Amino acid sequence: MNTTDNLTKYGKSFQSKVLSALISDLKFLETLTDIVSPDYFESEADKWIVEEIIRYHRDYKKTATLDFFKSEVAKIDNDILQTTVVDQLRHVHVQIGTVDLDYIKDEFKSFCINQNLKQVIMKSVDLLKAGNYDKIKDLVDNAMKVGVSLDLGHDYLIDFEKRALDIDRNVVPTNWDVINDLMDGGLGPGELGVVVAPSGVGKTWILTAIGAEAVKQGLSVVHYSMELSEHYVGARYDTVFSQIPSSDLKAKHDIVKEKISHLRGRLLIKYFPPKGVSVKKITQHIEKMTAAGNKPDLVIVDYADLLLSSTSNDSKYQEQGDVYIELRGMGGALELPIWTASQTNRSAIDSEVIEADKIADSYAKVMNADFIMSWSRKSKDKLNNTARAHVMKNRFGPDGITFPCKMDTNTGYIQVYDGSSPDGITTSKESEKGETAQKQMLRKKYTDLMG
Repeated sequence: MNTTDNLTKYGKSFQSKVLSALISDLKFLETLTDIVSPDYFESEADKWIVEEIIRYHRDYKKTATLDFFKSEVAKIDNDILQTTVVDQLRHVHVQIGTVDLDYIKDEFKSFCINQNLKQVIMKSVDLLKAGNYDKIKDLVDNAMKVGVSLDLGHDYLIDFEKRALDIDRNVVPTNWDVINDLMDGGLGPGELGVVVAPSGVGKTWILTAIGAEAVKQGLSVVHYSMELSEHYVGARYDTVFSQIPSSDLKAKHDIVKEKISHLRGRLLIKYFPPKGVSVKKITQHIEKMTAAGNKPDLVIVDYADLLLSSTSNDSKYQEQGDVYIELRGMGGALELPIWTASQTNRSAIDSEVIEADKIADSYAKVMNADFIMSWSRKSKDKLNNTARAHVMKNRFGPDGITFPCKMDTNTGYIQVYDGSSPDGITTSKESEKGETAQKQMLRKKYTDLMG
């Protein structure tokens, strides 16, 4: 007698979303892989997909990829089933990242655990007649353990060798060697880097430079913008990659196209309205990218101060702190490095070097970030294309260090120098000359005004 229930009562939409969760969430799949059954699903297409998901995970310990499905679907010799599977896979991938996916996961997990327990109870009938109570207890105990994550944490003594291997953080470096040296190579999975600067200094230019360097290295980058349009951010990347001024991009369209055609990596730019999206929404978008076979190597959020908190509270201070906690949590859950930016308060505009007390709204930003560097550009620096980068916080090494920088927002050129290097010394002197140039410009304007 078949005692297995199926998901008919939940409906077809529910079953499609379950498949989406099994494809996009490795931890969820690992938790249920021993008890999920194709028989739980109604359609033959769904059953086929579940069988392939389980098989792929058994062989490779990962979630099934889009390329894998394309290859296996081509092997189906039943034309009707093949067409149905293709349609369902298309629908399943659309469902990835839907708002109720957490509920779907919890409900399906309970269903699987209950089905497994039901099977154990049925098997126990004969054991009960035989008086084999110890065997019944073992079956029930094992059934209650199924569906529970096996990851209990890092055992300090047992995992010593693993810890030694994990020293290689698989980092994504910036374009600046002196910054990479301080960060032990760059930003690693689950780590949060923050660029802090007043309005008008060029936070987006700095984040774009970081993203562009990752693309040059052949990595996949997703750049979320809550301030500038996708077209405008794309134009900034055009400038950074080509070093052609923004105003000349149209006139030199062919040159720009030739330069970016040789890029090894991939860049996706996604716009969300300011205060119109939360970290959870960004997480869902990344899950969709991953399911489509394009998991990013680096995430840029431009910028976190414009995100909504998933928790409702009346305090802006608390809300901003929650956003940074959620953002770092997302990086940890998805195992991705994240760069973002934050605004300073108004008093930082006149600062030669911006310290942590100048960060706007919430000091929780400092507490939750792994690496924070501030950028200061007074009016004299803008005249002479100079700036200063100051390392506020660094979990990977020393902080409190200030570096002279060249920063030309016309061409997107940004370079950070060791202060004792020849280029660093020259840049520092150029920054000081900028003040003289500023006075000369103001004097000329005054003279012209007075006739």
